Amino acid sequence: MNRVVVVGSINVDLVVTADRLPRPGETVGGGQFSRHFGGKGANQAVAAARAGASVTMVGAVGRDADGDASLAALAAVGIDVSRVRRVDAPTGVAIIAVDRSGENQIVVASGANAEVSTEDGALRGLPDGPGVLLTCLEIPMPAVAAAVMAAPRIGLRSVLNPAPGQRLPADLLATGPILTPNRDELLATSGAADLEAALTSLATGGTQVVAVTLGSEGALLADGDRRVHFPGQPAEVVDATGAGDTFSGVLAAWIADGRSLDESVRAANAAAALKVTQPGARGGMPTRQQIEAALRG
Repeated sequence: MNRVVVVGSINVDLVVTADRLPRPGETVGGGQFSRHFGGKGANQAVAAARAGASVTMVGAVGRDADGDASLAALAAVGIDVSRVRRVDAPTGVAIIAVDRSGENQIVVASGANAEVSTEDGALRGLPDGPGVLLTCLEIPMPAVAAAVMAAPRIGLRSVLNPAPGQRLPADLLATGPILTPNRDELLATSGAADLEAALTSLATGGTQVVAVTLGSEGALLADGDRRVHFPGQPAEVVDATGAGDTFSGVLAAWIADGRSLDESVRAANAAAALKVTQPGARGGMPTRQQIEAALRG
């Protein structure tokens, strides 16, 4: 069974689409408003579920209407939400501005996501068996570290999306999680000045596998000393929000299904290109059948 356990954030996204993004201190009028479900963790869980994985979500939402709706949206795509705690803090909210080319600016109010604890990350009570742990940095670092450290105990291989980009603890890197940063997050995670120096630095720290998302340029897989570039797929970009989450979720689903790293990155790259053709963080996240069709085409 291709099991994926996601320990991460759950948000509601408030999105304004305008002709262009504002400069600091500037107001841009004429925008269109929409509301979507989001949070990097929840988005990645949805991407993995649509790609055919059996997904369990671990996180926290508020005791509010946004929390009710967020859990219902996850359950509707078959995700097990029994390990999502209800807390007194409000459900997380992201404020997103998107321009006509699909570029975005995002500000997040963590809310309940800040309540995800090391106890949540310890994964106690989950059954042993093969699969993938997928986590991100929109929850407290102690919870992320606890999950990555606990994953091998129950048979899970760790995939960490280091977003928002920041330095990672040495003991976490030493466990060798697969990292899925974009170019900026890669530099922030490693502290290096360029892509190759960053990959070398992370490999020295213990992380031998890094799948870097490069937007329209595709993706780069670094597996030890090996480098494989996967070209970008042609796509009419409507909204890039959630493309990285799609990549991470599909990568985890494919690895959990026993596919090779190269096969998994190729599928994730194709899925991200499909996602950007639709608005919203989860709009356009493809099904397994759509991903396989894109790979054949």
